[in-house]
Amino acid sequence: MTQVTNSPPALAPNASMLTRIRVALNALRILKDDPANPDYARTLHISLDDSTYARLGRQLRESPDFRRLLDERPTVPGDVDLETLARLPAGTLGHEFAHYFRANGIQPFTYEYPVETDGDYLYKHYRETHDIHHLITRYGIDPTGELELQAFYFGNLGLRHAALIALLSFPYVLTQRGLDFRALRDHFRRLRAAYRRGKRSRNLLSVDYGELWTTPVSELSERFCQPARS
Repeated sequence: MTQVTNSPPALAPNASMLTRIRVALNALRILKDDPANPDYARTLHISLDDSTYARLGRQLRESPDFRRLLDERPTVPGDVDLETLARLPAGTLGHEFAHYFRANGIQPFTYEYPVETDGDYLYKHYRETHDIHHLITRYGIDPTGELELQAFYFGNLGLRHAALIALLSFPYVLTQRGLDFRALRDHFRRLRAAYRRGKRSRNLLSVDYGELWTTPVSELSERFCQPARS
C-alpha cells in the first residue's frame, strides 16, 4: 500500500462546486491507495459536505430528543475498551463491534481535528461509527458492501461525497466485468435499493451508540434500518 506523506491542499470556504469536485476527486485518488489516510478522508468529506453536516446539525438541534447528542458530543467507543466489549454476549453491539476490529486486525478510528461546531462533531461521529453502520445495515466490508453503504448514506444523510463514490463505481464495474451490461444493471439495482432504504431509515448520525453496547445488533437493525427492498 502506498503511504501518502504530503498534506492535502487547503480549500477556501467560498470555493466553487467545480473546485470542490476537483479536490474531492484528487482525495479519492489518494484514498484508493491509502484508504486509512485521515487527512485526505477529511478533505473528501469537507470538500463536498461541509454544508451537509452543518444542515444535519441544524436539523438535529430542532429536536429535544437529538439535541443532547450534539451538546454532550460522546465519543465512540469512548472510555470502554475492546476487551470489555468483547466479553459482552455474542450478538450484542459491543461484542460484534469488538469482534469486527479483531477479525480485521484494526483499531477503532481516532479523531485528531478540532471540533468547534455541530457539523464538525457530526463528521467525527460519522468517522467513529462507520463500522457500526456496516454492522447494523448488514452491508459487508467488501467493495460491493461498501458501495451499498455509500448509496445508503446518500439516501439517509444526503452526503454528496457518497453519491460521487457511487457514481464513479459504474464505469469501474462496466470495465471490470468486460462490458457486461447485465452486471451493470444488477449493480444499479443494488445501489438504488440501498439508497431507497437509506431514505426510509432513521438518520444514523442521530444515534448515541455508546448507550447501546448491550443491545443485540439484530434489534438495532430493526429499530434504525428499514428492511431492504429490490
